Amino acid sequence: MELFWKYKTFSELTTEELYRILKLRVDVFVNEQQCFYPELDNKDDQCAHIWAEINNEIVVYARIVPPGLSYPEPAIGRVVTNPSFRGNNYGKALINKSLTCISEKYGSTAIQIGAQTYLKKFYESFGFEQVSDEYLDYGIPHIDMIKPKTY
Repeated sequence: MELFWKYKTFSELTTEELYRILKLRVDVFVNEQQCFYPELDNKDDQCAHIWAEINNEIVVYARIVPPGLSYPEPAIGRVVTNPSFRGNNYGKALINKSLTCISEKYGSTAIQIGAQTYLKKFYESFGFEQVSDEYLDYGIPHIDMIKPKTY
């Protein structure tokens, strides 16, 4: 099945798109992962949003966080795959699209993420390097990772 990609600023999102994005994030991060944290963190309105759909259903989603909002560098956050579409390498396609969007918007720059520790090797495959010790973020083990600036 072919993915249909969307990339929008917060103000460009329709109410229906925003609802579907937030529902997926809550379904996975809060309900599935049992992580009770402030999903609505007052950052979405300053971020760009990238996702792919199949038959009007969100398959994968991430937000592109501008420099200075979470880290000094631009970041990729709230990376999520719809449970119905796992195991199809759509997450890899999402990270590649996110890296391209950051490069187009911010040029050659380092990119930082706060990754769930179990995804370390996944992010290393894109050139990210661990830059922190493991820490708990609302009970889930995380590490900070940076993809160095490319020249």
